[in-house]
Amino acid sequence: MKRFRRHGQESQRERLKQELFQFNKTVEHGFPHQPSALGYSPSLQLLAIGTRSGAIKLYGAPGVEFMGLHDENAAVTQVHFLPQQVELVTLLDDNSLHMWTLKAHTGLSELLEIGRFTLTGPPGAPPSVTRVTAVLAHSSGELLLLGTEGGHVFIVEVPGFRELEERNISLDQVASSVPDNYTCRRNLEHVEALQENPVNPSQVVIGYGRGLMVVWDLKKQRAIQHIPGTQQLESVWWTEDGGYLLSSHNDGSYCRWTMGSKDVDEEDVKSDIPYGHFPCKAISKIVQLSTEEGPPFLLFSGGMPRASYGDRHCITVIHGKTHVALDFTSRIIDFFAIRGGPQHTGDPSALVVLVEEELVVIDLQTEGWPVIQTPYLVPLHSSAITCSHHVSAIPLKLWERVLAAGNMQSTHYSKKPWPITGGQNLGPDPPQRDLLLTGHEDGTVRFWDASGVCLYPSYKLSTAGVFHTDADPNDNMNQGTEGEWPPFRKVGCFDPYSDDPRLGVQKIHLCKYSGYLTVAGTAGQILVLELNDEAAEQTVEAKVVDLLQGQEGFRWKGHTQLDVREEPVLFPPGFQPFALVQCQPPAVVTALTLHSEWKLVAFGTSHGFGLYDYQQKNNVLIKCTLNPSDQLAMEGPLSRVKSIKKSLRQSFRRIRRSRVSLRKHHVNNAAKLQDANARLEAELAEMEIAPVQRKIEARSSDDSFTGLVRTIYFADTFLADSSHNTPSLWAGTNGGCVFAYMLRLPAAERRADEPVTAQPAKEIQLMHRAPVVGILVLDGHGAPLPEPLEVAHDLARSPDMQGSHHLVVISEEQFKVFGLPKVSAKTKLKLTAMDGSRVRRVGVAWFGSSRSEDYGESGLVVLTNQGDVHVVSLPTVKMQVHYPCVRREDVSGIASCVFTKHGQGFYLISPSEFERFSLSARCLVEPRCLVEAPTDSSTQRGSLLDGASSAHRITKQESEDAESAARRVMEHALLNDEREYWGDRTQVVK
Repeated sequence: MKRFRRHGQESQRERLKQELFQFNKTVEHGFPHQPSALGYSPSLQLLAIGTRSGAIKLYGAPGVEFMGLHDENAAVTQVHFLPQQVELVTLLDDNSLHMWTLKAHTGLSELLEIGRFTLTGPPGAPPSVTRVTAVLAHSSGELLLLGTEGGHVFIVEVPGFRELEERNISLDQVASSVPDNYTCRRNLEHVEALQENPVNPSQVVIGYGRGLMVVWDLKKQRAIQHIPGTQQLESVWWTEDGGYLLSSHNDGSYCRWTMGSKDVDEEDVKSDIPYGHFPCKAISKIVQLSTEEGPPFLLFSGGMPRASYGDRHCITVIHGKTHVALDFTSRIIDFFAIRGGPQHTGDPSALVVLVEEELVVIDLQTEGWPVIQTPYLVPLHSSAITCSHHVSAIPLKLWERVLAAGNMQSTHYSKKPWPITGGQNLGPDPPQRDLLLTGHEDGTVRFWDASGVCLYPSYKLSTAGVFHTDADPNDNMNQGTEGEWPPFRKVGCFDPYSDDPRLGVQKIHLCKYSGYLTVAGTAGQILVLELNDEAAEQTVEAKVVDLLQGQEGFRWKGHTQLDVREEPVLFPPGFQPFALVQCQPPAVVTALTLHSEWKLVAFGTSHGFGLYDYQQKNNVLIKCTLNPSDQLAMEGPLSRVKSIKKSLRQSFRRIRRSRVSLRKHHVNNAAKLQDANARLEAELAEMEIAPVQRKIEARSSDDSFTGLVRTIYFADTFLADSSHNTPSLWAGTNGGCVFAYMLRLPAAERRADEPVTAQPAKEIQLMHRAPVVGILVLDGHGAPLPEPLEVAHDLARSPDMQGSHHLVVISEEQFKVFGLPKVSAKTKLKLTAMDGSRVRRVGVAWFGSSRSEDYGESGLVVLTNQGDVHVVSLPTVKMQVHYPCVRREDVSGIASCVFTKHGQGFYLISPSEFERFSLSARCLVEPRCLVEAPTDSSTQRGSLLDGASSAHRITKQESEDAESAARRVMEHALLNDEREYWGDRTQVVK
């Protein structure tokens, strides 16, 4: 009977877990890593980006996002939407073509791969014959024209990828029609470009590498015009009236050719080298767009003078007398222009440029051509990300003040709306306002609206103004010198260079109730800031904290501290610093927390920890945790060569010590082994069957960085006795030591005058000296203590002070619960002993039930060095669920992980992208969107296929069968263990 009852309880618990926990990778925020191709559909108003890792990402209106991944580990080199359809074709660098479709399923669209194709040449033919170099998606929606390295043009029917051999255009056919007087007729080289006549779909121009361009009639299957270019060809553009052809070349020139029925004489062509007379780089792409009134827009990439500006990445825009060379900070991948108007047939409204590190959109209808702020694809890594901090459920007042400060920083952006508006965002409004704060190498903190699918920039704080740096305050990158030629204008925000690496932000803590923010950096600087709606000029004085406490024999070998400006500094509206703590030695700040109700900031480095009263601007507590034998902690992050050598020496010493120890105890091994076996059998008889546990080796106190402070925590709990609670400060170190201090706070009316005092209360040394990565106090009900001011704002119930409190110490190896105030061990969970994992990141989250609005549980959320996420129950510290999340090889991704208070998380999958995941069955942020086929896609377009060819056309039912098969293949791939990490990305977001 007892067994059945226990089985029923286990089943009930499993059902409850399903209501509370569910793992999903939901959306990727930021800019795709290593983009390699760009596509755009005017009819769908969708943008597509392909990457070197084989990912394909589609974006429309904010919130409309799709993602797919090719099975092949190959770079996407080209992306082409089929005109007036919901299909697109990708070309990979392994020469394979892939067909994708946006398929509506249960009211939402999903991106599915429905076909793949590779050109096959005749037996014995070299690979160059079928190596695709140019792709044209014909306006009929029926054909793909594939130009190859061998000079041939293959014509393929879509969506079935059936090669129409009788319609292929061979190099021999073209060469035989070329006039005898053309100098390069014997070697035309590869097909560089394919363009359709905008007014006659049966005509296409084939551009060959050596410069020859041939107009080919697809119906008559013959050449009707030859354009004898002799300079190496880069791109072609057929003007919208069909009257002219523009060609760009590798010498920095472009030519305008008049189109007609007869061959063009090279002497009659109009040629121009915009930035001559000295040798110039190639113009890789050229576009001309007409306007309803006035001159056309001419846009081209490249063409800069090779000697002077060969390292610039530029797109030139010429409109009448206005001539600007847009200067980007990274390599240009591709660009396109968007037309305005209801049918996108008006004047050019925006220029969209994909560069290697960001997407830049230029407003072409506003004077000065300002940049349009992007609602997605924002380069998170405009300066390298060094840390992250997430704040859930921001109060409306703070939210509005932060947005107002951010709007004042965005006056240089265009006021025009985002021009890419495809699809419908069907997702619900975010249930709360969330902020993700990222610290950067250049000393900035960026605030991102993380409430929904789009990670939108809200505000940027710079801490560099407090210090003297090498930056010139009069330096404005966006302004070119008047009269400069070429007329450069810097665009984009990607700027990876930092004026001083010591400015790098390492820790952030924001109190959402008071508006206080603390930011700590690489050189031991801790700034305390408050939100101000007006600009203010003030001096920030530094309070020095000597963490060595006069210990002799130590000499800091790392970087020096930053020099603080002594004169008043004008700070713009937003967060403004009013207090500064400078640690000595100026080592990296490794732990930071703020208690806005007590007006205290606590911080730690590799040398110790301190407590600062930012109301009175006084030091309250300074504690040195440095081990006398730890010289490595004195070298600093910029002295790593010696560190590596010392680490190797210590490793060899430990090996020698262990060998000596083994030899000493070899004699008594037999007797000791027998005793150990007897004790083990007795212990096993008393305990339930548990997983096999590994032995955890105790760490030596001589290990380096044992004094490094890993975590710091405020709590109002019981330390002296069980009847009087008191404010307290807790700190955990790398050597497995936990320090606890009782704090005495004056009454509120005397708080500004009387000092805060700290008194040592407890010190805990973990047996195996494993680094302490988290500390938590639970109230009498076993619930985590609320945040400062949370109860005062009626957003949390008061903690239970009647029952006994518990201390949870999370080390890299185990979770241990102690009773307070006696600090008596109650229970523990050995993580490392079970599977060899070590805790790397830990947080506290609330998991609400997906079935009952009133039920939920608190739990510890843990990320291990194996990349797995675990949820551990509180206060029982039992394992609830665990899921594979990050690849174990992705050390930087694991180190960058940050958890939210509602069971979600973010981690960097590349320097520029956050992966968002959820462990909660209730809280889920994911794209929910629909893209419908254009309304005129069903109208009859002129077919270029005769009846015989049409008979072989794929029917709608066959296409749907292919899609269903593709879905089954995809589902099977998701079950493949080898694709665990990529599986959730391959599955298109529903």
